[in-house]
Amino acid sequence: MVLSGVEQKILTMATPPRLPSLNALRAFEAVARRLSFARAAEDLFVTKAAVAQQVRLLEEEIGAALVARSGRGLRLTEAGAAGAATLTEGFAQLARAARAMRETRGRRFLVVNSSASFAATWLVGRIGRFKARHPDIDVLVDADARDDALGEADAMIRWGDGHFAGLSVAKLFEETVFPVCAPRLVAADPPLKTPADLRYRTLLQLDWNPSFPTWPSWSDWLKAAGAGEVDSAHGVFFNQMSMAISAARQGQGVALASPAIAADDLASGALVAPFATTVATPFGYYFVCRPEVAQTPRIQALRDFLVEEAALSRKTGT
Repeated sequence: MVLSGVEQKILTMATPPRLPSLNALRAFEAVARRLSFARAAEDLFVTKAAVAQQVRLLEEEIGAALVARSGRGLRLTEAGAAGAATLTEGFAQLARAARAMRETRGRRFLVVNSSASFAATWLVGRIGRFKARHPDIDVLVDADARDDALGEADAMIRWGDGHFAGLSVAKLFEETVFPVCAPRLVAADPPLKTPADLRYRTLLQLDWNPSFPTWPSWSDWLKAAGAGEVDSAHGVFFNQMSMAISAARQGQGVALASPAIAADDLASGALVAPFATTVATPFGYYFVCRPEVAQTPRIQALRDFLVEEAALSRKTGT
């Protein structure tokens, strides 16, 4: 049997060292990138406990602590920081390899990278409509948000202030914040007629990471609505907006939401916005890609579609 040059190279390579569990490495890479077990779990579509367990297993095998508590958040130890960036690049290379193998079948995906929460609450519900409009374009939604995603993705949807150096950017949503709740909570006794009536409801709060100090709180919204006398310090606290929205949908209380996150629930009637007052933020969701591909037909089609869908969501809540 005659071996190809590639096969000969593979056979002559030294046997690679035994690697720790890839699941453990992937869990640590997500934690290192997000500095949060909860956000890493969201990215990987597993539980927070599962991520923590995988990181502990990796620490046991490495023989060193990789993450440590820092106030209300996490920080990488010296050992963790030593490998985090290389792991991120390694998984990016694996993703590129998998994509290359898929494309040998003659199937060229349009890959769009997004956070898991945005993909689940807004993007996934609209990709089917894009496919119906563009049946010749196959879309792969990559819900593992990371800074280097354009290494293998064609486009990204990112949350931020709109400044993405060196990239082509199109705004989808300006983030505003407003209360939402289940319809039955509006009519409950006593009824929810004015913002001051929120004193009779449980406020569903977001316990944000300190790196987001400018996100409006219940105190900010109540002041804007002229109801500063309502006690904003108590309620039920969550560290993910999606969890607060889920609790609101179940009738547990009133949450602060944004258009991108609440659009579909408002459209279906699962949630209502009882008051017109909104508080603006300096953030939003943006469609981002490399400038050299910004005007290619497939990227342009996806960008135009998502901008159109975002405008529809802002206008009708659908």
